Amino acid sequence: MVMKGIILSYRRGKHTQNVNQMLVELEGVDSKEKAEKMIGKKLVWKSPGDKEIKGEITAVHGGKGVLRAKFERNLPGQAVTTKVEIVE
Repeated sequence: MVMKGIILSYRRGKHTQNVNQMLVELEGVDSKEKAEKMIGKKLVWKSPGDKEIKGEITAVHGGKGVLRAKFERNLPGQAVTTKVEIVE
């Protein structure tokens, strides 16, 4: 089963930006309960040049089903608003 999602933004604070951690919104996940079931799943972001950067869902962010994902490498700014795929 392949699920798709959208990268919303970097995980950030008031003065910092974690460039290997992103906030991701998945299709069909709209509550905290559904999001908690996705923790630990692997995901992949494909660049326009067909490179793949792999990551893992680490935590829920808020109560509306947004998830935090940590990637093995830093993601470029162009990754924001692009698609990711959940693979398992």
